[in-house]
Amino acid sequence: MGKTVAEKIFDAHRIDNPSDDVHVLKLDAVFCHEITTPMAITDLVARGKDRVFDPNKIKAVIDHVTPAKDSKTATQGKILREWARRHRIRDFFDIGRNGICHALFPEQGFVRPGYTIIMGDSHTCTHGAFGAFAAGVGTTDLEVGILKGICAFHYPKTIKIEIAGSLPAGVFAKDVILSIIARLGVNGATNKVIEFSGQVVADMSMDSRMTLCNMAVEAGATCGICYPDQTTVSYLWPFIENDYPDETAAAAAFKAFWPDEDAVYEEIIEHDVSKLEPLVTDGFKPDNVKPVKEMDGTAIDQIYIGSCTNGRIEDLRIAAQVLKGQKIDNNIRGIVSPATPKIFRQALDEGIMSIFMDAGFCVTNPTCGACLGMSTGVLAEGEVCAATTNRNFSGRMGKGGIIHLMSPATAAASAVAGHITNSPLYKG
Repeated sequence: MGKTVAEKIFDAHRIDNPSDDVHVLKLDAVFCHEITTPMAITDLVARGKDRVFDPNKIKAVIDHVTPAKDSKTATQGKILREWARRHRIRDFFDIGRNGICHALFPEQGFVRPGYTIIMGDSHTCTHGAFGAFAAGVGTTDLEVGILKGICAFHYPKTIKIEIAGSLPAGVFAKDVILSIIARLGVNGATNKVIEFSGQVVADMSMDSRMTLCNMAVEAGATCGICYPDQTTVSYLWPFIENDYPDETAAAAAFKAFWPDEDAVYEEIIEHDVSKLEPLVTDGFKPDNVKPVKEMDGTAIDQIYIGSCTNGRIEDLRIAAQVLKGQKIDNNIRGIVSPATPKIFRQALDEGIMSIFMDAGFCVTNPTCGACLGMSTGVLAEGEVCAATTNRNFSGRMGKGGIIHLMSPATAAASAVAGHITNSPLYKG
């Protein structure tokens, strides 16, 4: 019987199988940030187990609130910083070199096809875009990962989503994943892996694939996975060029982490996007999705473009295309947060930051702050934000705040209009 991608990765990393459904896997990387890791560090220290399994396989960053906004967040950063120094963790990204973890770590070449990765962050599933098994875990599992380089998982059941058709102009990966979440529901993929397949995915950039996988967790999935191909090779080539004779050989090797033709799935869903429209969430669940045209005219107070979902260079280019030569509405405040310093610099060099600033946006350093309602864009009670982020839970961006999730194109157009509306890139 054939294997899914996740099953192949499990088989290659299994070191123990204590029960039929529990598999202990060797980890290729443990990712850490200053919000969840300090709790694990403090507990390990208290237990007399202040050790790391391999400092070269641990990657750490201060990204959620940076620079620190108060004594609490400063202390969290201090704990992570001192721990990284204490254990000679080379790949630690402090303020000035830091970026949003799920953009920074792939950018640094830390994610490879077939890898097993954990992090104390639910959006770790982003890294499945490279054909890896990447999962967010709780504090106890994170501690074990840091200490021993292993993690236990239930054997993966997989939903395969074949994305068919072709994307209409002005419709983007964010719209695709919102449509899938709406179809599955917020619990539709709980404790399962989602394989994203089909020509639409094959034609996507790595930036778009990361957007797709990033929000798999919003349907309850443990991980979202794309098949590693030439696009993956091209993205990773600066980091792997000494491992393969050429890019063709690398792409062939990556095929080991494609599913077998006779792989068995929990469910196979064909999802045709040929007639897909730009989408937006309404309410406080990411599966409550409507076409933008049905929400046209909805009042907003703030536009936020950024996050681990849509803060990459592709996202900024799309938004800038809509904003060029425009001004945001006088009643709207716009905030943009490039996801990493590299993306920030690239956007500067391409004139994208000038377009945002000329339009009236506030440009921040790379940070997650606004997305989780901690800094650089917190909402007051009753305020409404059109955001390119991944969660619209009540109070996510500030107590009593309301969030509508959308693509960068829709967000940029809404900033200019002063209310939710479709971008001119969509001709439907």
